[in-house]
Amino acid sequence: MKIAYWSTLALLTGMALPAQPVDRNKPFPAHKVVGNIYFVGTADLGSYLITTSEGHILVNTDYETTVPQIRNGVGELGFKFTDIKIILGSHAHGDHMEGDAMVKELTGAGVMAMEQDVPALKRITPGGKPHPIDRVLHDGDEVKLGGATLTAHLTPGHTQGCTTWSMKATEAGKTYDVVIVCSVGWNPGYILVNNKDYPQISDDYVSSFAILRKLPCDIFLAAHGGFYGLAGKYAKLGQGRPNPFLDHAGYLAYIDQKEKSFYAEVARQKSQQDRR
Repeated sequence: MKIAYWSTLALLTGMALPAQPVDRNKPFPAHKVVGNIYFVGTADLGSYLITTSEGHILVNTDYETTVPQIRNGVGELGFKFTDIKIILGSHAHGDHMEGDAMVKELTGAGVMAMEQDVPALKRITPGGKPHPIDRVLHDGDEVKLGGATLTAHLTPGHTQGCTTWSMKATEAGKTYDVVIVCSVGWNPGYILVNNKDYPQISDDYVSSFAILRKLPCDIFLAAHGGFYGLAGKYAKLGQGRPNPFLDHAGYLAYIDQKEKSFYAEVARQKSQQDRR
């Protein structure tokens, strides 16, 4: 199943077939981030529960094999998994949205996805199950439930429909801007120069860096915990300090690092092509 998925992705993006991934389902404690936002993912995969009085929103179902962990995490936090009403995702890769069909089967929730990622999502069919899509989103669309509003920002490059989510969360009388970054990285083998299957890939990355820089961000979250230093920040929770997930500087540093690496990789690929 995973081999077939990555083979399809390789054809679409020109990337090389990756080596067997690390254990992305390594357990990690479910925990409150801020306000009504909770982490329910793994040590590697960022899944987030946004709770409301009218049901809940889940961002990223991850692999099908991750779904039991997400369900357990939701329960450990004192919420009902079956109260999930909306399923959102970061981007059309199996490690973030393969579990959409399973979570929909278990909860009846509606699946929403960015228009540009729909073709790739339709190819993610674990066990032969069609990928459900109940609402097609566009850049700037809002998803609302029980007083919570998430805004979908198209930040393409990693995939053509890569979606960064922003929302506001309130805690102790203060309101914070929260950003769940999709990704502005690339997997080994991504063709960033003269990509015949995705000609605008480099321009999309450049646009996405600019979009992310303009987003107000107090709380920095992402599709992978490693992007925002999940383990280190979690270790500081409950120590009488300010919320460790308050990290505007870390957000900008992440963008800086990825942008610098992007231009270096583009230069390397141009040089490589010139030598041919």
